[in-house]
This record gives sequence, C-alpha cells and structure tokens, in this order.
Amino acid sequence: MNKTATLYLVLLIAAVIAPFVGYPVFLMTCLCFGLFACAFNLLIGFTGLLSFGHAMFFGLAAYVCGHAAKEWGWTPEVAVIFATACTAVLGYVVGWLAVRRQGIYFAMVTLALSQMVYFFCVQAPFTYAEDGIQSIPRGKFLGLIDLTSDTAMYFFVLAFFIFGFWLIQRIIYSPFGQVLKSIRENEPRALSLGYDVDKYKLMAFVLSAAIAGLAGAVKSLALGIATLTDVGWQMSGEVVLMTLLGGMGTILGPVVGASAIITMQNYLSGLGSWVTIIMGVTFVICVLLFRRGIVGEIEYRFGKKTSK
Repeated sequence: MNKTATLYLVLLIAAVIAPFVGYPVFLMTCLCFGLFACAFNLLIGFTGLLSFGHAMFFGLAAYVCGHAAKEWGWTPEVAVIFATACTAVLGYVVGWLAVRRQGIYFAMVTLALSQMVYFFCVQAPFTYAEDGIQSIPRGKFLGLIDLTSDTAMYFFVLAFFIFGFWLIQRIIYSPFGQVLKSIRENEPRALSLGYDVDKYKLMAFVLSAAIAGLAGAVKSLALGIATLTDVGWQMSGEVVLMTLLGGMGTILGPVVGASAIITMQNYLSGLGSWVTIIMGVTFVICVLLFRRGIVGEIEYRFGKKTSK
C-alpha cells in the first residue's frame, strides 16, 4: 500500500470515528463546504478557469433539494439527485455562454449570471425570499433509514462526500483530466494539438457545477435550511478563499481550507464582525508565508511536486 492510499485510509477511519467524538452538525458543515471547494478547485486549480459565480450552483441546489423534500415529500437521496441534475443543466447553459471568454471576461460573465440567479431566488415563490426554506425534513434514506439522528445524517453526508471526492480524483487522473491540465498550462498549444478546448472547458464546467450542486443539496438537508446566503456573491468569494487557503491545484487542499474557514466562523462567532477581519488577516498571512496554500506548502516542503 502506497503512502497516498495509507493517508486516505487513515482519513476514512478518522471520518468514521469523528461523529462519536465531535459535534456531527459542525462536521457535516465542513464536509459539505469541503466538497463545494473541491468542485471549485476542479475548475480553477486543474482547468485554469476562475469563476466568481459558483454559489449559483451551490445555492440553487439547496433550494431545489429543500423544496423537493419539504413540499413534494421526496426521499432525501432522490431530492439530492434531482437538485444535482438541475445544477448540471444550469452549468451547461452558463458554461456554454462563459467558456467562449477568457480571463477576467470569463469571471465577469459568471458573476453576472450568478447575480441573475440570485435575483431569481429573491423573486421566485418557492424560495420564500429573505426567509428562505426552513425546517427542511431529512426524511428516510431509501424510505428505510431515519435520518433524524445527527449521527445517521452525518454518514449520509459522508457517503455523498466520498462519492464526490472520488469522482473528482478520477477526473483529475484520467486522460480527460490530463487534457484539462494542458489547457491550464498552455491553451494555445492544446488547441494546436487538435483538442477542442471549448468543449473540454465546458465539460469541466458542467462537472464542477454538478458537484457544487451536490454539496449544496446535501447541506440543505443536513442543516435543514436554504437561504439567500447560499446563492449570494459572498459565498462565491468564500469558496475562492477556501481553495486558495488550502492549496489550489491540490487534492486535499480545498477540504483543509474549507475546514479552517468553517472552524473560524464557528468558534469565533462570538466576536461578531471581527470574524471577517480575522479571516482576512489569516488569508493575507497565508498568502505571504504559504504561497501554495497549506497543503501545497506541505507537499512542497516534503519534496513532493505539486500539481500547480
């Protein structure tokens, strides 16, 4: 067994033990945002596309999943799959419009479309505007396993996190992922080799959007609420911060970055608005001292070549 497999095994064992020694709701929040950051990292870290509107997928999936579970009475797994499929469709539409642009123009297109989705969520009757969808029922997994218990819900979230994380890793190390890396490094050269660059970027965008939607859908069930905060531009900014803090272009970096941000928000909440200042200072320090991010710097220090 190689070092990577051993590390993943240790992390899996720790994840299984975690809800019995820690607060399950906090752990579920870390897993959901960790998966969201991993989805964003697939786009920026391995394809070189900076999206300023990824919260549209995270937040819309939370609304769709919450509505399906609460109003339509769907089982949790069906609601999550449906919400993920909806964000994949939205990702295709947004990606089709955005990938024809590069650099700051691509980022601005995604931001503009994200704001359109935000205002749609403000006006749509099923989102309940500023109140959001509250008291979303967790339901029963496959109609059999009651997810009311925080521990049971944690393992439901963990299962989807493992699936999403495994899917991202498979994408990265596949021939498709290698093409994405070549586009990130030198797009004109990839184009000269005969690759349909726009097609590959669109596929990467759709996959990233779908996995971000999966994270948002599971989060709405775990926390029982979907609000405008999930779809706002601030959330798009937070996921950028999580990814850069943990290590852009690394596998575990986004999870570490998301856990660090959620931990600060949770345990420093008593400081009020100072939390934002502390997060900003932490980010500045990490950028100055750990240019590659936390995980990226660790990999570099131990002599492992990073992907970015």
